[in-house]
Amino acid sequence: MQLTIDIPDDVAERLKAAGGDLSRRAVEAFALEEYKRGQLTKPQLRRLLGFGTRDAFDGFLKAHGIFEPYSLDELARERRDLDEMYTATSAR
Repeated sequence: MQLTIDIPDDVAERLKAAGGDLSRRAVEAFALEEYKRGQLTKPQLRRLLGFGTRDAFDGFLKAHGIFEPYSLDELARERRDLDEMYTATSAR
C-alpha cells in the first residue's frame, strides 16, 4: 500500500530544512505512533521500518525513547545464562 500526504509547500520546506529524508521521517512517526497505540507488534514495526538487525532496531527504539519493560525475573534468567556460559568456557 502506498500512502500520500499533502503538505503545504511552505511547511514542507521548513520540515525539509530540519534535515533527513522527510518521507522516512513521516513513515517512522506514523509507525511509532501505531506501535505505541498497540496497533503494531514489535516484529511488524521492525519489518515496516526495514531494520535488518535487532541491534539497529533496538537502537532506533532507544533513540525514540521506547524501552521494553525489564523484570527482575528476566535479569535473574540472564544472570543464570551468563553464569552457565562462563562456566562452560572456563572449563575448556
